[in-house]
Amino acid sequence: MEKLQIKGPYNFDLVLDRLSLDPLNAVDKLNRSVKVPLLIDGQPIAAEVTATGTTEKPEFNISGLEDPYKKKAMKRLTHIFQWHVPLEKIHAHFQNTALKKIFDEHYGTPLVLDFDPYSCLLKCIIHQQLNLAFAHTLTERFVKTFGFQEKGVWFYPPPEKIASLTVEQLRQLQFSGRKSEYVIGIAKEAAEGRLRFDELDMKSDEEIMEELIRLRGVGPWTVQNFLIFGLGRPNQFPTADIGIQNALKKLYNLERKPTIEEINEYKKSWAPYLSYASLYLWRSIE
Repeated sequence: MEKLQIKGPYNFDLVLDRLSLDPLNAVDKLNRSVKVPLLIDGQPIAAEVTATGTTEKPEFNISGLEDPYKKKAMKRLTHIFQWHVPLEKIHAHFQNTALKKIFDEHYGTPLVLDFDPYSCLLKCIIHQQLNLAFAHTLTERFVKTFGFQEKGVWFYPPPEKIASLTVEQLRQLQFSGRKSEYVIGIAKEAAEGRLRFDELDMKSDEEIMEELIRLRGVGPWTVQNFLIFGLGRPNQFPTADIGIQNALKKLYNLERKPTIEEINEYKKSWAPYLSYASLYLWRSIE
C-alpha cells in the first residue's frame, strides 16, 4: 500500500459526490474510497484510493498497485486526481469575483479527470444532446455490453473492439444511427494509429482543437469537455454548454439564459482558471 500526503485544501468527499453520479464508478462514500480502472502499458490495473485525512490536511492510501507498473500508475493517479495542483491559489483567485460564494460553498473541490483520455472522448460523444441521467444510462449499457470488468471495476472497451462493431449493434443499445457512426469512427482512428492520445497531451489547447475537430461528430463543445476532463487543461469554458448557461442564469438571477456576449463578459475575470469556473458552476446546479 502507498501512502500520500498533499497540500490542502482538497475535499475528497466532494470528489466522491461527483464521481458517484456515474453508475460505472465504484464509489464507497462510507469508506471514502473509489476504485480506479487504469491501463498501464496495456495491463488493466484496479487501483483503490481511500481518503484518510481532512480537507485541510489531505492524506490517502492507495492499494492495488504492483511492480513493474507502480510508478506509472501513481503518476497517472496524480494526474487524474490533480494532486499536484495548488487549489489554495485557485480559490484565492475567485474571492473577488461573482463566483466567490460558489467557490466558498464547494471549497477544496479539485478538477478530477476521467480515468482515461480515450474513454473520456467516447463519453463526450455519447453524452452529446442528452440529459445527464440518460447519458449515464447509455454509457453504462455501452461499457457493460462491450467492455470488461477487473477486480470490481469496469474498463471501457478498447478501440479495436469498438472499431469492429456495426452501427446496428450500437442502435440496439438505443444509440442513434449517427452517434453510432461517430463512436465507431473515433475507435477506428485510435485503433489504426491516426489518433494517439499520448501525443495529444503534449500539444497546445489550440492544436488539439484543430486536430480533433476534423473527426466526425466532434464539435467545439466536445473538444472543450475533453480538454477539461480528459487532459486537465485549466483554462477552458464551454460557453455553449446548457448546464453552464443554466448555472449562470441562476447565479445572476436572470429571467432567461445569458447570451454568448454576456457570458464572454462574465468570464473575463475568471481566466486563467476558466475550467475551474466551469466545474464550480456545474457543481452549483448538480
